[in-house]
Amino acid sequence: MKREAYQKLVEWKSKSNRKPLILQGARQVGKTWLTKEFGKNEFEQIAYFNFESNLTIHGAFQNGFNPIKIIEVLGIAIGRKIDLANTLVVFDEIQACPNALTSLKYFQENAPEIAIIAAGSLLGVAIHQGISFPVGKVDFLQLNPLSFSEFLSALGQDLLLKPLMETDDGVMAIFKETYTNLLRQYYYVGGMPEAVADFVKNRDYQNVRIIQNNILLAYENDFSKHAPITQLRRIRLVWQSIVSQLAKENTKFVYNVLKPGARAKEFELAIDWLKDAGLIHKVNRINKPGIPLSAYVDLADFKLYLFDIGLLAAMGNIDPTILLKGNDFFEEFKGAITEQFVLQQIIYKGYQPYYWSTQESMAEVDFVIQKNQDIIPIEVKASENLKSRSLRIYFDKFNPTTCIRTSLSNYKKQDWMQNIPLYALHSWL
Repeated sequence: MKREAYQKLVEWKSKSNRKPLILQGARQVGKTWLTKEFGKNEFEQIAYFNFESNLTIHGAFQNGFNPIKIIEVLGIAIGRKIDLANTLVVFDEIQACPNALTSLKYFQENAPEIAIIAAGSLLGVAIHQGISFPVGKVDFLQLNPLSFSEFLSALGQDLLLKPLMETDDGVMAIFKETYTNLLRQYYYVGGMPEAVADFVKNRDYQNVRIIQNNILLAYENDFSKHAPITQLRRIRLVWQSIVSQLAKENTKFVYNVLKPGARAKEFELAIDWLKDAGLIHKVNRINKPGIPLSAYVDLADFKLYLFDIGLLAAMGNIDPTILLKGNDFFEEFKGAITEQFVLQQIIYKGYQPYYWSTQESMAEVDFVIQKNQDIIPIEVKASENLKSRSLRIYFDKFNPTTCIRTSLSNYKKQDWMQNIPLYALHSWL
């Protein structure tokens, strides 16, 4: 399975000022597989340590932070000397050992020749609960579920992927129906590696759903094991409300959906916990599209999305027939699924997404991103409906250089905006 992050790891290895790398991402997005595959292919050896499953190795960090001494003790733990020049050292689930996280500062300062990747599914949670962090002493890489392009590659559709990467709208128009069918498959399967691998092998949608439900159950078990007991019920309420929040005509997060009379102060820590765990994306409203966008955020208004589109479909218990072939009963949720897809394309490209609406909510643009010095509004259409009233209101009000509408229609450039096919959005951003 090809991951785009692999090349970023190769680039990290060759950096002259390389620091220990922290690989972040939710559980089961493939961090362990990626680091082991990278170590196997790019180094003579790999020394892998999991701080959650092996408590013995915590002792290597109890008597100071001398990197050479730590590596010597860890070598004893695995029964072989670690060759510092030719070995990738992997600290997995590093948040389970705060001293190991602290040690990365000393590896960077005193032994930068040692290649170290630290991974942590709940690292964001741990940091916000008080674990000290080696600020400025580490590099970062975020691993997300498979993107649509990675999904196509996994399916062996590299010939179809090439026109998308080259933004060849002529070829894309010829194979529009094929791209649309593959996009709907991705809506259902999503990008969790286990689900994708099984689908590639068996093409069994029901089996994919079983895998997705097991992943969702594992996350709920994580709530019980790792979340503060005072926040556990609230975390579950927020988590279980995401589908209904997105299915509303106005997808802005509403606390009353959680329970009558609910207030922001009561649930903000629960939302932060899910965000820090990498399980949700929070998209804030902006008052106006100024630079930087973060200066114009309305903290009171936001939307919550899941981190994987396939898991969102599973949480909504959407039947594959409905999703793949379309159904009148699916119309309301179709917009939410499509927004989720577009959000993930934005995240994959490294942008921080926001949305814009008028104070009276008479017009709303689904996403707004900052690309260098350009502020780009993005309106999302689930099918081929090309009415763009809200985007036009935005254009008339702010006169942006670039306006994007993304839908299932072919590429089309107008005097004030361009329509980009949903399945090709990743390459245009």
